[in-house]
Amino acid sequence: MKIDGEPIHVFQSVLFLFESSTAITLELDMIVSEVAVKKYKDEKTLIVEIELEDGRVIGSIMDLAILSGELPQMNLYMEVEDTEDYHDLLRVNENDSSFPIIGEALTIEEIRKLEMPNEKINLKLTLPIDQVEWLKKQKGKELNAFFENLIYKHWGM
Repeated sequence: MKIDGEPIHVFQSVLFLFESSTAITLELDMIVSEVAVKKYKDEKTLIVEIELEDGRVIGSIMDLAILSGELPQMNLYMEVEDTEDYHDLLRVNENDSSFPIIGEALTIEEIRKLEMPNEKINLKLTLPIDQVEWLKKQKGKELNAFFENLIYKHWGM
């Protein structure tokens, strides 16, 4: 799986045709990392390359929707005129009572083992002046590593 020419790690996915009264769309629901969702969340369309199990490659511009839930999930979709190329895919009708489900046997912790997102945080601390002076002399990368190690040690990891 590639988005805009870059490989993306997909933890679980399902590719299917969705039939509504107005159109048929090719849809790809996938569980990805929080890092991937953050990277693409503001995009409306993406250039996508999907390699199927049988070796076929689908390359197209697809619309993007970020789906909410416990796991980071993206939905890519595009309208299709001719469904003949997709005859072997699962078909879901808008009137069906169930839709493909992904992510049931997956946890956020498992995803974060492969790709841990980093978040910025600002702290207001009251410390002795010698510690403040020492902290001010440190570079950002060094402080990040220092606090990361300190927290993991505190957690007993």
